[in-house]
Amino acid sequence: MLKSIQEWVMVFTIIGLIMLIGNWIGYEVLPLDALPGIIILILISLAGLIIHRLLPFQLPSIAYIGIIGLIITIPGFPGSEQINVWTAKVNLLAIATPILAYAGISVGRSWFDFAKLGWKTIVVGMCVLLGTFLGSAIIAEIVLRIQGII
Repeated sequence: MLKSIQEWVMVFTIIGLIMLIGNWIGYEVLPLDALPGIIILILISLAGLIIHRLLPFQLPSIAYIGIIGLIITIPGFPGSEQINVWTAKVNLLAIATPILAYAGISVGRSWFDFAKLGWKTIVVGMCVLLGTFLGSAIIAEIVLRIQGII
């Protein structure tokens, strides 16, 4: 368990640094301003992963991470206002970019495992991506027309 925690901390630290740089370059938020929010997000993620390992339930770790994040940001929870202020300085795309890059690298390391899934996996993946893109485009079109922007 200790080795896993050390690995998680190392990965979260690297991703946190990339998030700081992305937030600074892309959204002009100074690293010192975003650092408390990134640390909070890392601690929430780390706590969720540890709880996932300790509890015998078969819930995904993202469920624990989401529940922890929900609880500590509920109005009235001690420190929730400050946590909301800190995490508001971290933009979503600054978070998503390094995480997606890490996911891509981890898939890239296991191409043989990916290839074993067969060509059908690629077809399904392409359909999912196409469906997501078209669904997003349709929703955007409807919302923009309702607002009178287009």
